Amino acid sequence: MARNRKIFVHRNSENIHMKLSGDFDGSLASELLNLLKKNCNAASKIFIHTGCLRAVHSFGREEFHKNYNAINSQSTQLLFTGKYASQLTP
Repeated sequence: MARNRKIFVHRNSENIHMKLSGDFDGSLASELLNLLKKNCNAASKIFIHTGCLRAVHSFGREEFHKNYNAINSQSTQLLFTGKYASQLTP
C-alpha cells in the first residue's frame, strides 16, 4: 500500500475537483469511491484529475470500475482529466 497516495478535494460553485496523487491502487480506488458516494449529488460536475498519479495498478482500476455503478448518479457528470484519464474512465 502506498503511503504517499492522496486525494485533494476542492469545490468551486457547482463543481468539485478531485486531484489524485501517488499510485492508484486498491486503497486509493476505495477512497475515491467513498468520496464520490459522499459528493455525487452535491455537484453538477466532478472533475477527477489524474495528472499527479505515478501509476495505475490493474487491481485498483478493476476495483474502481467494478464498484463505480453502485455510486453513479444520473444528475452528476464525472469528467476525468490528465495522463491516466482513459484508463480510469468507466
